Amino acid sequence: MEGDGRHDNLDSLRPAIPPSKPKQRRRTGVPRSGDGCSPRLKSACGTADTHLVDAAERKEILNRYRDHSRRFEAAAARRNSKRTGAVIPFTPPPALRELEQEPTAREIEVLQLVADGLVNREIGQRLFLSEETVKSHVRHLLAKLQARSRAHAVAVGFRRGLIA
Repeated sequence: MEGDGRHDNLDSLRPAIPPSKPKQRRRTGVPRSGDGCSPRLKSACGTADTHLVDAAERKEILNRYRDHSRRFEAAAARRNSKRTGAVIPFTPPPALRELEQEPTAREIEVLQLVADGLVNREIGQRLFLSEETVKSHVRHLLAKLQARSRAHAVAVGFRRGLIA
């Protein structure tokens, strides 16, 4: 809309608007003396005992820090003294070992077809099983082989010599 005449005289209106005063910013974190300070903030308020409270608070904070640091160092020393540097291997308790089972022959057949890249529906058609039965076999395989996915189950099956 440049040059259409409607905005040409705006510059003549600008001096009529008084310039705004720049806002004065208050310092953050330091309340003024008349702001109703709590006893904890007396040191920041500028009261008569400012230096005594301030020094006492600083001393208390420093003492707490030193105490915490001593306790932390003691705990770290106890923890390091117990370490022998060797990693203790995990051996499952006997009850868990009893629960571990080898896959059945049918589950191994399903695993072989999974390794061949077939999906549940195709595996079901090949083995004359419903898709739900195949899903159940795959679920049992994952649990028995302690695998996180179908691909992981295939890798574990290869390593254990279950499939070729």
